[in-house]
Amino acid sequence: MSNSRPRPRRGAGSGARAAGRDELVSRSLQSAEHCMRAQDFGTAYAHYLLVLSLAPELKDDVKETFQYTLFRWAEELDALSRTQDLLGCYEQALELFPDDEVICNSMGEHLFRMGFRDEAAGYFHKAVKLNPDFSDAKENFYRVANWLVERWHFIMLNDIKRNTIYNAAIQKAVCSGSKSVLDIGAGTGILSMFAKRAGAHSVYACELSQTMYELACDVVAANKMEAGIKLLHMKSLDIEVPKHIPERVSLVVTETVDAGLFGEGIVESLIHAWEHLLLQPKTKGENDNCEKYGKVIPASAVIYGMAVECAEIRRHHRVGIKDIAGICLPTNVKFQSPTYSSVDTEETVEPYTTEKMSRIPGGYLALTECFEIMTVDFNNIQELKTLATRKPDEIGVPVIKEGILDAIVVWFVLQLDDEHSLCTSPSEESCWEQAVYPVHDLADYWIKPGDHVMMEVSCQDCYLRIQSISVFSSEHEMDVGKSSTKNKDLLSLGNEAELCSALANLQTSKPDAVEQTCVLESTEIALLNNIPYHEAFKMAMRKVLSSLTPEKLCQAVDAQCQDSEMSCGSGQSDSEQSASEPFYVLDVSEGFSILPIIAGTLGQVKPYSSVEKDQHRMTLDLISEANHFPKETLEFWLRHVEDESAVLQRPKSDKLWSIIILDVIEPSGLIQQEIMEKAAISRCLLQSGGKIFPQYVLMFGLLVESQTLGEENAVQGTARTLGLNIAPFINQFQVPIRAFLDLSSLPCIPLSKPVELLRLDLMTPYLNTSNREVKVHICKSGQVTAIPFWYHMHLDDEIRLDTSSEVSHWKQAAVVLDNPIQVEMGEELVLDVQHHKSNVSITVKH
Repeated sequence: MSNSRPRPRRGAGSGARAAGRDELVSRSLQSAEHCMRAQDFGTAYAHYLLVLSLAPELKDDVKETFQYTLFRWAEELDALSRTQDLLGCYEQALELFPDDEVICNSMGEHLFRMGFRDEAAGYFHKAVKLNPDFSDAKENFYRVANWLVERWHFIMLNDIKRNTIYNAAIQKAVCSGSKSVLDIGAGTGILSMFAKRAGAHSVYACELSQTMYELACDVVAANKMEAGIKLLHMKSLDIEVPKHIPERVSLVVTETVDAGLFGEGIVESLIHAWEHLLLQPKTKGENDNCEKYGKVIPASAVIYGMAVECAEIRRHHRVGIKDIAGICLPTNVKFQSPTYSSVDTEETVEPYTTEKMSRIPGGYLALTECFEIMTVDFNNIQELKTLATRKPDEIGVPVIKEGILDAIVVWFVLQLDDEHSLCTSPSEESCWEQAVYPVHDLADYWIKPGDHVMMEVSCQDCYLRIQSISVFSSEHEMDVGKSSTKNKDLLSLGNEAELCSALANLQTSKPDAVEQTCVLESTEIALLNNIPYHEAFKMAMRKVLSSLTPEKLCQAVDAQCQDSEMSCGSGQSDSEQSASEPFYVLDVSEGFSILPIIAGTLGQVKPYSSVEKDQHRMTLDLISEANHFPKETLEFWLRHVEDESAVLQRPKSDKLWSIIILDVIEPSGLIQQEIMEKAAISRCLLQSGGKIFPQYVLMFGLLVESQTLGEENAVQGTARTLGLNIAPFINQFQVPIRAFLDLSSLPCIPLSKPVELLRLDLMTPYLNTSNREVKVHICKSGQVTAIPFWYHMHLDDEIRLDTSSEVSHWKQAAVVLDNPIQVEMGEELVLDVQHHKSNVSITVKH
């Protein structure tokens, strides 16, 4: 930052007024620089605003200093939670510098941290458009693009069967006389354009998302229909006649349905439409012109279900083990996934997850025939109104195959009219996923022919709810469900686990034992179920601690091992109790983690957990207590840290850490943001011989041909959208990396063997390869469309975790190429691999 200040230039005018302005500008610049030196950034910012309002010709001269002042003042406002003032400062700055990509990007970062993801993504996108080579903005944009334009838009627009059937139904309705049309939840405007192309006189379309609304405006204009389609940036519930549209319409078209049918609010929006926006419905027997009457596409829907066994769903929604690396999970702790916890909460939480069941890793087994759950007539307002208030229906379904009851899978048939329909079942090749209702809280999940799966079905809070799932066994003539699960046992896991449970129960069977429900994300449950992960960390931590004080720790470990033959997780043994200083272990991995408790079993260790939620802390305390840990053993690090953003600091002013556990890979399969910066700080906080876990990470990838990945990442030309020009506009929002992939079930053809692409070394930074060329040998001819990648996380040279393993809680990711590359067997392809912050880019060199 230069100490010299720009001299104000004299404008065209002269005289006392101009001289006074110049004097004020000069003094304000001096004051701004003085405040900067004193680190009074708020006052300096105010002075710069005055300078730029009086002398806009100085913009180029003070731009960098102004930016610096703005960013420092914004940090202070953020720390003080002065949100409105912070946003106001950025709005003022963008009025002065509307085309400054750095300010746009910074504004987006603040908005994203505040939770305004849509707005943040808009600023990131603008920054990238202003400067396509601005890597910080590109990385930010790629990470939030899923919120800006959700990925299902691409998949749906590429589904030619869906587009053809919707087009045919709309064409039939318009040709039958429904000439005025309202498209609710227009998205790109494709259904509106179908209606206009079919001959509708008046077409209105509403879209709530700012980004999608602007996109639809561009798409409609590019297809030369802007004169015939009126786009409204609003919810349909806020549309009024004649304020927004001149009169009631004869046709509403919509696809505001999700995998569970009702989750996008179709019932509420159609009740409002029938009451305020649609003409009256045609009654039976009337054959007059359709233009006089109102109707809805889709006309109706039938919802179906099926009970399934699926290990992949099970491991993400039920904790199925009692012992994790010697730590016993007490029975007074009940882990739940968000889908189950929504049953008892007052909040409106989606009561299901979604899966593409045809691609779920490991597949699934149908335990019942498919059965009808519910029908709904979207052209019957009375039925729509009673849907949310009627009592739950009880359904009993006979079991046809024996197996473990893991979930009820739900799909639907959308009847657009009496001739055209769309089916979202797992057996259909369509853009749709299915809704999955995981089964919880049964005394026994094993079912067999002769049993009946019982459930209650309703539509509450705009969601299809399937509750009170239980099993009726004709053998025992009893209901094995929630009512019998207070002291349930899971399936037998062997004598050691049973002994663990029994010993843990000694601690929790007191009359005043605390019952704790702990709600975990599905990836956190999968992590708890990942035994190799915890065993690997236990082994690696033991090796590090042994190397620090071999004799003392080996004695402690031997004693611990002997104790564990009698009871697992017995806490600290007598041989460990001494006045000597403990080893300090810090776990800053995100989410729920029991690694600190495991560390506490390895000798004289002071473990610190960085969990944030009180519910998670109470759960860890109960697990510690059940495993006979002294209360002061486990500490929660955030209680000791004044600023949560500065988690990485010494345990005490005169102490250092023996082990620091970092989260390097997100569950999505991407590298955590700022991980190398965190590693650099962590290295300075380690005692001699201390380690960061993982010590280094190797990234692997292979070349594949995958039509699926291409279709999920970009709209493939105009043929899929029946000649409408949509692809160039929505494809602006495609991202080069597709996350949350299951490589084991991804439809693809491998064209090479796996190769090492990148090394991230957290302990020895000079070994990093943040930019390298990799030669890949082609072993099968084809078209390279994508490069899936995953990681080997090395806790040390011998112990590693593979993020692509079948028990991994991590997903995988892939770089999707803009243009496929034809390759022949025996050739070599050269990849340019770069790592900037947490963003990996892979390009093919020709």
